[in-house]
Amino acid sequence: MSINSENNVAFIGLGVMGYPMAGYLQQKGYQVTVYNRTAAKAEKWAAQYGGAYADTPAKAAEGASLVFMCVGNDNDVRSVVYGEHGVLAGMAAGSVLVDHTTASANLARELAQAAKQQGIGFLDAPVSGGQAGAENGVLTVMTGGESDDFVKAETAIQCYSRCVKLLGPAGSGQLAKMVNQICIAGVVQGLAEALNFAQNAGLDAAAVVEVISQGAASSWQMQNRSLTMLQGKYDFGFAVDWMRKDLGIALTEARENGSHLPLTALVDQFYSEVQQMGGSRWDTSSLLARLKR
Repeated sequence: MSINSENNVAFIGLGVMGYPMAGYLQQKGYQVTVYNRTAAKAEKWAAQYGGAYADTPAKAAEGASLVFMCVGNDNDVRSVVYGEHGVLAGMAAGSVLVDHTTASANLARELAQAAKQQGIGFLDAPVSGGQAGAENGVLTVMTGGESDDFVKAETAIQCYSRCVKLLGPAGSGQLAKMVNQICIAGVVQGLAEALNFAQNAGLDAAAVVEVISQGAASSWQMQNRSLTMLQGKYDFGFAVDWMRKDLGIALTEARENGSHLPLTALVDQFYSEVQQMGGSRWDTSSLLARLKR
């Protein structure tokens, strides 16, 4: 097998993130072939953006210089990478596999080795920015892998990102995403407690946010989620179920590298309470809801 053209790429996984990300690639001049477990979604994407779709990951990857993946978890990644229908069966030597899934660092290292045995490059490249970031093409991409492979993929990744950076060898992107999620967990819990305190104290919480968001307390979460939190609206994309998956990955890695994450473990428990309240598909700002019970 050989690469047909540097502009031929594949995208595996058309969820709330992958669907618009693949769309940006097609709109910016790449010839994209997609694969999705639910074929109807791949057909819809091809009709909307003018790209092509395939009925297996391997067929989607044939002739592609770059193959992107954005699926659910470690097992989902393995299911589209390995075997006679997996992407490695369709990829040519010299191509690069880019995994945008938030998964474990150990999986990234495993995939890098498997790809290397076939002369294929690999980058673990989890993203931050949520559904809105994907739809607006302004994701942040944390990347691990070899510099030569990063150079091959960087321009394409920039089609749907505002920041993409190589942070070290395979696994470094996933480790950086864990850092990102640890930070978010603490910030959202702090914001939830602050808003609850403001309301219990009889303050106009929205007015307080308007003031303190101009100072040292400001954060992306405060700027973008505080008012909707006060309104009890929790339908902004990144679900509690997915956050718990990500925090679980971070907590497992912490046990392996000797880090202590007491706050992260506590917030993970709080998210489990939100799940028990029926909020599995609420977004991560729903930590306020458990304080309102």
